[in-house]
Amino acid sequence: MAAVTGGEMVVRALRKAGVEKLFALHGANIDAIFQGCLDHGIPIVDTRHEMNAGHAAEGYARVKQGLGVALVTAGGGMTNAVTSMANALLDRTPVLFLCGSGMLKQRQMNTLQHDIDQVALATPVTKWAHHVTCVEQIPRLVAQAIRVAMQAPRGPVMLDLPWDILMAAAEEDGLLATGPTVLHSSHAADSDLREIAGLLASAQRPAIVLGSEAMRGSTRGVVEQLAAGTGVPVFAEFEAIGLMRDLPESSFGGLVQGLYGLKDQAPDVVLMAGMRFGLYTALDSGGLVPHGTRVIQIDPDAREIGRLQAVTLGIVADVGPSLEALAELAALAPAGDHAAWREAIRVHVRKRQDVVSDQVEERPGVLHPLRASQIVAEHVSKDVTVVADGALTYLWLSEVIAEPRPEALLFHSHLSSMGCGFGIAIGAQAGVDKGKRVILVTGDGAVGYSLGEFDTAVRNDLPLVVVVMNNRSWGATLHFQQIVVGANRVTGTRLENGRYEAAAAAFGAGSYYADDATSLREALTIALSKNEPACINVLVDLDPIPPEELVVMGMDPFAPLSAQTFAAK
Repeated sequence: MAAVTGGEMVVRALRKAGVEKLFALHGANIDAIFQGCLDHGIPIVDTRHEMNAGHAAEGYARVKQGLGVALVTAGGGMTNAVTSMANALLDRTPVLFLCGSGMLKQRQMNTLQHDIDQVALATPVTKWAHHVTCVEQIPRLVAQAIRVAMQAPRGPVMLDLPWDILMAAAEEDGLLATGPTVLHSSHAADSDLREIAGLLASAQRPAIVLGSEAMRGSTRGVVEQLAAGTGVPVFAEFEAIGLMRDLPESSFGGLVQGLYGLKDQAPDVVLMAGMRFGLYTALDSGGLVPHGTRVIQIDPDAREIGRLQAVTLGIVADVGPSLEALAELAALAPAGDHAAWREAIRVHVRKRQDVVSDQVEERPGVLHPLRASQIVAEHVSKDVTVVADGALTYLWLSEVIAEPRPEALLFHSHLSSMGCGFGIAIGAQAGVDKGKRVILVTGDGAVGYSLGEFDTAVRNDLPLVVVVMNNRSWGATLHFQQIVVGANRVTGTRLENGRYEAAAAAFGAGSYYADDATSLREALTIALSKNEPACINVLVDLDPIPPEELVVMGMDPFAPLSAQTFAAK
């Protein structure tokens, strides 16, 4: 009988689950897993910071619509990954964190990286965390962790793996079978599906809003079939925009923020499929989904049903299978006559775009951030994945990026963790098909967290294009200071240095500088024509405030700023 080490068991369990790639930063505690991956030909993208190993696993999971795996060492390695655990938990992204730890036999001996309760640290920011104490149990526990991560509502899990457990060996014939790592999901009951179809058909102004959980378990074909069968316009939370790539123009509502300001013409029935009340529904204000609207909410987590507004019909079920079953049902009945409503939506969205665009004032030496975002959008085709990082950056980009319908749209969201974008973009570029590109659009503050990852992109041949919207500040918090405490009280929010393209060049990436529309277009065209990582440092105006930033601050995004009062002041 052959003896198998704990590290080998981990790798075999990952292979059995279909894992094709890991994201990691090496440490002696986890070398046994590195060696196992080497033996089995599983590539590891090694980052320069454990935070970004975790974020890269997130990005990979989101573009692959599967599991991401992050491998980090003990102590500081694990604590560096806690932010990405929290990010994955709030965004419901399935990531398996494999965290090394000190030897079991050296507990309470004041040795290196000793006696930090890593499971206790991880428990509040994961779906499940466990400390492995027996080498024979590794296959079972890895399989269990993957099942928990992948079952809706999806999210991160963590296994604490002591060094001596990974180095220990057990007889192969004595290991228990682990069973499947993928479980079947159930859809809404047939009676509920018929009620949903009836509510949509009888409404005058129905809308379908897709959230991230829809993206996890649905296909573009299902969404296209659902829109055709119901005649209802479809909107999306940021990440779910990838489901709408092939929708006909008449059914494409764009991002959910397009519902803002409809007032008397607001939807009377809204199907929220994996879309949660909160940040992207203007909290409980009714600004996007008005109070009194009949809401149908499908979500795998009962805690999300009616969290901030009453719902007419709440269904606890996996979103993807439910949409598939609803689309099949809708295909059997005539589509509702909602052509006039769909056109009203399109007129409203165009009017919003015109109002925002009309507010643009050009200044020499810098680009208005909306213009810079529009130029980026010009270079986004349907097979490009876009990642955004930084508050002002993603808010301006959100005004225009839905129009080209990117392959995927990955924004930092509920945790609002500045600096996560570079890692997410690394993982996304590692996960997309060869020949497809990822563009990271990031603020100068956000990119500063992760400049070393240009080295990761170069070493791993990841042709990621990073566009730094450089307004020389922490823009959103600077705006907050200006509005709330006064322009003379701005402090700690300036970032006046930084030639980010020069930092990228030092690591071997392509480097470009832009301060007007012509130079930005030229830089994007050249960078995307080359199969190499690149940085474009573009100077943008700090002063403009994006509409959604005003919404967050309790203000009207389309009224003159001078006539408004900050709601929380």
